[in-house]
Amino acid sequence: MLYLPREDGQGLVEYALILVLVSIVVIVLLTLLGTEIGEVFQSVTNELDGRSQ
Repeated sequence: MLYLPREDGQGLVEYALILVLVSIVVIVLLTLLGTEIGEVFQSVTNELDGRSQ
């Protein structure tokens, strides 16, 4: 009988690594673009407030 290594937990570890990498990319992007995104939302909010009055 051949010895077959157990690979049950391997998929979970791979998914966890992918999740960590995606989280790091999102955090870096939000850090770099956070102020610009905030300004865009603020201008949209100002436009909507101006039209509702």
